[in-house]
Amino acid sequence: MKYDFDKPVQRRGTNCVKWDEMPSSDVIPLWVADMDFETTPCIQQALMERMQHGCFGYTLVPESFYNATIQWFQHRHQWTIDRKSFIYTSGVVPAISAIIKALTTAGDKVLVQTPVYNCFFSSIRNNDCVLEENPLKNEDNHYSINWEDFEAKCADPAVKVFLLCNPHNPAGRVWTRQELEKMGNICLQHGVFVISDEIHCEFTMPGHTYTPFASISEAFARNSAVCISPSKAFNIAGLQIANIIVKDEEVRKRVDKAININEVCDVNPFGVIALQAAYSSEGEEWLNQLCHYISDNYQMARQMLTEALPQCPVTTLEGTYLMWVDIRATGKTSRQVTDHLLRKAKVYVNCGTMYGDSAGEGFIRINLATRRSLLREGIQRIISGISNN
Repeated sequence: MKYDFDKPVQRRGTNCVKWDEMPSSDVIPLWVADMDFETTPCIQQALMERMQHGCFGYTLVPESFYNATIQWFQHRHQWTIDRKSFIYTSGVVPAISAIIKALTTAGDKVLVQTPVYNCFFSSIRNNDCVLEENPLKNEDNHYSINWEDFEAKCADPAVKVFLLCNPHNPAGRVWTRQELEKMGNICLQHGVFVISDEIHCEFTMPGHTYTPFASISEAFARNSAVCISPSKAFNIAGLQIANIIVKDEEVRKRVDKAININEVCDVNPFGVIALQAAYSSEGEEWLNQLCHYISDNYQMARQMLTEALPQCPVTTLEGTYLMWVDIRATGKTSRQVTDHLLRKAKVYVNCGTMYGDSAGEGFIRINLATRRSLLREGIQRIISGISNN
């Protein structure tokens, strides 16, 4: 089946965060990581069948839920997940917060690689922990790890947890197996536990392969908690479903307790149904076509920006659908540029400092997951807005 990702979907006026947060109807929203595509028909059909039952009370999570997830990751990513390792919850952000709560005490340090997903900061802060940064190196519009700094930070006895983003948002890296092995071995050496946010795992550009952190070795599996969800890949974040994979039994008990303390232990019945439909052959066919479409969107957007604004290079995108653009040559701050683009160019993008005050300054993040004609118009507005600023 050929899926139509160019189909216009009217999201404005539906209480959609991405579209309705801005009251002006002439703004193109290219900000929050939310796609403008209808989810795969197999999910829609499964939800309609469930809706016809008419009762939407508390739900049990059936074995078919676990089986669908295990089979998907085995088939698609060659990761064999132990059924006993699962803890289900309402989302990856609540999962991260609960794991930090389970494994730290107030004042402990949590290591992150900036620029990085903004909710990492709030999850650390809300658990009374201290942020420790391992800033990524940006060379020739490509991010890499400062290994000397990473090991020095891990060697600090106050650093208890490393919060990994794999693939990385917003730097666009799909960490190689070799990079993950090096990170994991350093963490093992210094007794640092790894929390790996792998919510963007399905979005890789041609030539790049996602490696689940816990799939690398038994030691890594026992020294990690991996957070996964179909929400980004299938545009079902509002259905609130995610899984934490924790191999170590004692750690799993602590995380499960924290999930209950944070009261995110009950899940949406529609999320349970949607996950099982997503992790199917029809869901995979839809996802594969979507990834090709987003890859083409990236190539188009990058070419437009490179030709019109060569002074504002685009970071190489290996994974996710989020493009990171260097606007330092404008001489303006990220906030000044994003505010100007919103007010004058009528396009809403993310300010780089959301992802780290220092590491994100001088950058903007652009969401590529929309129909191509709208993205083309949005990129043209960005070009005009920066050229005339």
